Amino acid sequence: MGSLCPTTLSPFHPKTLKFCSPAQNPNHRPFSLPSITAVALRSHYETERGFDFEIGDTFFRHESATGRDLGVLAAALYKKQNDNLRVLDAMCGCGIRSLRYLAEAKADFVLANDANEDCSGVIVSNLSTVSSEEEGRWKVNHAVANRVLAERYVEREFFDFIDVDSFGSDSSFFRCAFDVVKLGGLLYVTSTDGFSSGGHRPNHSLAAYGAYIRPLPYSNEIGLRMLIGGAVREASVLGYNVTPLFSYYSYHGPVFRVLLRVNRGKQPHGMHYGFICYCDSCGNSQAISWDKLGEINCPCGSNVPDSLVVCGPLWTGPLHSADYLAEMVGLAGEWGWLGEGTKNDLDKLLNRMIDESDPDLSFGYIQLDEIASRAKVNSPPIVTIMSAIHQEGYAVSRSHISLNAIKTNCPMAECIRIVKELRQL
Repeated sequence: MGSLCPTTLSPFHPKTLKFCSPAQNPNHRPFSLPSITAVALRSHYETERGFDFEIGDTFFRHESATGRDLGVLAAALYKKQNDNLRVLDAMCGCGIRSLRYLAEAKADFVLANDANEDCSGVIVSNLSTVSSEEEGRWKVNHAVANRVLAERYVEREFFDFIDVDSFGSDSSFFRCAFDVVKLGGLLYVTSTDGFSSGGHRPNHSLAAYGAYIRPLPYSNEIGLRMLIGGAVREASVLGYNVTPLFSYYSYHGPVFRVLLRVNRGKQPHGMHYGFICYCDSCGNSQAISWDKLGEINCPCGSNVPDSLVVCGPLWTGPLHSADYLAEMVGLAGEWGWLGEGTKNDLDKLLNRMIDESDPDLSFGYIQLDEIASRAKVNSPPIVTIMSAIHQEGYAVSRSHISLNAIKTNCPMAECIRIVKELRQL
């Protein structure tokens, strides 16, 4: 009985399997070492929404499946409404997104691009499970994202849906992507830069998205607004305007994903592109327009030095379109993705996003721990607090970003009063 050489663990192929010299104890197997077959299957093959696919040595995250679900639903809605769907997957990895755009969204054509040529065999193998290369529904390309986008623009080859699942705070592709997406088309963008959204690298966020970000209690929502704001800025330079249809945050990574609809023309008058100001003293936030930058103050009248924290410019408007999300919920229901037995939280996520779309809600969210700390009491259950705030006439919803947080237009002072009264009951 031989022992497996460490160098054969990745990649594994039966024809290239090598064995080291026999171990001193042929019956000995460390308790943590799975069988060779289990290693191979776990390392190279996955299943998502009923599709088996190979991942090889590509970067792949199980946790990103929800982001892929959202993208597929959006692409399928576009196909349903426009009878045609051409997709450019600019950083496709193993090709699972491209596979699903073909199989589930019924894309007419998918250009699956990845800069790593070593991924070619895996991508071709996966896409071939949907249709053969000869059918012409897909093509595999290897170039950096900006190059493939620029080449498509030169060739006047435009796409209805462009997915750029980038890493870190790479926003260099924005301008090329806006030139290649069709008018009325969709651009699905990504950031995984939690340091910048948390205000820990303000000069970096300024370079990448044109926003100077400082630490705020709702930094993960700031990450989404920073990403949208960067897109708004770049689109405006080229004479386009963008509308966020949904904005999704996931803690793994972290990952910030936003779906934008792109159209020709300037952003509407009074667009939501400005600054956000948070007061450490009272806990309230406010939007600051460009013409009011020299008049920033908090209504609480705090004289505490450095109590006001200002970030921006970034997107201060709605993160989602409730009508669009309702259409996604309807399609997900038709596909059997919602309800009991689906083993995912897509139903909860989409409906929570719809609740967040209430136009009466302000940006940001409030952690219950912050309210309890300021009130100097233990926090009541979140459902109890929300009910009490609603009875006071304020808008309130849960946040899809943080489980123990609420979005509301209720001032912090009122939240504190409500929590204290609840604790006295």
